[in-house]
Amino acid sequence: MDPIARHAHTPDVSFDGGDLDCGNGLLLLIRKHIDPLPRGGLLEIRSTEISVDEDLPAWCRLTRNELVSWTKAGRQRSFLVCKGALAERVAEVPVAAAPLAPATTPAPTTRRREAVTPPPIPVLSVMGVGSWPRPRWMIEAMHAHVEGRLAEAAFHETADDAVRLAIAAQEKAGVDVVTDGEQRRDSYASFVASRLDNCQLIPLTDLLPLVDHPEEFEAELRALDIPAGDVRHPAVFGPLVRSRPLVAHEVDFARTVTARPVKVALPGPYLLARTMWMECISDQAYASREALAQDVVRVLREEVAELLDAGAALIQFDEPVLSEVVFAGPKSKRSFMCGALSESLGPDHELGFARDLLNAVLDGFPRDRTALHVCRGNWTPDESVALAGGYAPLMDTLAQVRVGAYLLEMCTPRAGEMAVLRALPEDARVGVGVVNQKHTAVEAVDDIADRIAHAIDLFGRDRVLLHPDCGFATFADNPLCAGGTAQDKLAAIAQAAARFR
Repeated sequence: MDPIARHAHTPDVSFDGGDLDCGNGLLLLIRKHIDPLPRGGLLEIRSTEISVDEDLPAWCRLTRNELVSWTKAGRQRSFLVCKGALAERVAEVPVAAAPLAPATTPAPTTRRREAVTPPPIPVLSVMGVGSWPRPRWMIEAMHAHVEGRLAEAAFHETADDAVRLAIAAQEKAGVDVVTDGEQRRDSYASFVASRLDNCQLIPLTDLLPLVDHPEEFEAELRALDIPAGDVRHPAVFGPLVRSRPLVAHEVDFARTVTARPVKVALPGPYLLARTMWMECISDQAYASREALAQDVVRVLREEVAELLDAGAALIQFDEPVLSEVVFAGPKSKRSFMCGALSESLGPDHELGFARDLLNAVLDGFPRDRTALHVCRGNWTPDESVALAGGYAPLMDTLAQVRVGAYLLEMCTPRAGEMAVLRALPEDARVGVGVVNQKHTAVEAVDDIADRIAHAIDLFGRDRVLLHPDCGFATFADNPLCAGGTAQDKLAAIAQAAARFR
């Protein structure tokens, strides 16, 4: 498209990107301004950077937004971009965009209630790891909410119905501990960006200019069988503040529909620090990844305090990127999406960093209500592209994390031998994966019982917890299996566990 003398349409919102290029923050500013617009809304981007002439049209094609026109006068350029297609514009009138949140520091939430005592978690408890396949209507509501097309209250009404169905399926399967299925989350980790101040979810397409090898990264996204524009990643624009709960509201609602103990999963502090720290974005608010991590620890501690008061029986921290630290190689896929985008300073440094962050979050809280989950990638049913390796390189780190339970992938051969886990602290419970959520076939009850018996021989009956290797739907748009299969797998675990009670 050639430049023209002046735009034929009046923009609804304008901003000046100065000399920023697409790989140094311009796309993030575009996303911050275009997301609040309705379909058909017009955004003007002013720029003096010559590379934007080629990069912005490419971004528009990738994200399916229409570049309506552009002008050029000396070094000054003006690009008019329509959110979606210009044909969707209903009238040539200004569109009221939502005001942008300033990078300020609102007051954090405080502990809001008298503490609720949860039911105890029995010996040999059966539970899911966290996520449950979302109904199609829930996924549609989620996208509409993130894009500003569905109000908060309407979104949560829809999510409440999805949670009721997820918990009912778990109870029918015979689990002892339920989760809400993470029905309100777009993924197991990135959802945090939609709950924190000065943080925003952006489509993965916006990150292509920020990675070392964009062609390879784009090929990895295609391997997910999900449009890259449907998967979002957290971007930090200012100091992180928790002015509302991250997941305590999930526990509040779940406890109204079940009398069983409720478990809730949180992304771990190391995962969040690795996910959120990106050069040219986060360094606008934080001097280093370590400085960002300090605020991550703070907001997680605020959340844990509220979750304990809310009656969460078990608070699980997800740290799958620990496996990437020790098992990833030059031929490995980016199996944790963008969880490993930021730099790694080597396994010893990263594992020590992760251990210290986890212990900083856990310090002073009751161990028996905390857990750590580790797996090797749960974004595709294709076992051949997930990371592989036993727990031996992780044992020293895991043993030093002061949690009350370890919930570990163990059914897949990629996880190695269970006996290695005997090095875990003897006063901690050990959860072992006894079914593989990646497989569509439901495991035989006899096979599951054999795995349970092996775990009991190694750790003692009183320490063993039972679950699948990972969640059934880590990413909302890419469930590993259907809801019926998930229910059948949990039911098979419950039937096998009954033999030992």
